[in-house]
Amino acid sequence: MLTALLVSWLIRPKKPNPEKLAPYECGEEPIGSAWHAYPARYYIVALIFVLFDVEIVFLFPWATIFGNKELHQATQTQWTWFAFAEMFIFIAILALGLAYVWAKGHLDWIKPQAKIPETPKIVPKNLYEQINLKYSATQNKAQKTSSNFSTPE
Repeated sequence: MLTALLVSWLIRPKKPNPEKLAPYECGEEPIGSAWHAYPARYYIVALIFVLFDVEIVFLFPWATIFGNKELHQATQTQWTWFAFAEMFIFIAILALGLAYVWAKGHLDWIKPQAKIPETPKIVPKNLYEQINLKYSATQNKAQKTSSNFSTPE
């Protein structure tokens, strides 16, 4: 296998150009760098999901054996109570672990904060206030005038 890789490396064409060296993203032009770190919280949530998902897999074999009536009758229900208590302890430990990660805040996803871009203001604020007062006064006069014509007396 190593020989095949070496031979293919030796005989391949070596003609790099900017288009070949650009990362391919579904036909879209890449924007920014592809090298950025995911938040650690993403990995923690993924690991917690995998942990609980794997633990739940242990419930299926237990449930199939627990539902076997022949086994209950053969052990005179002693095994049934033992298996029930064992699974109760198992689920209690899982619930305790879930409560712990919930209390620590590991299940809370970080919500992005909206960043409102600020532009430099050329017009002073008091000029905006004067314009608003002028047009609000003009609008109030127009409304009074139109209401005088529309109401029959």
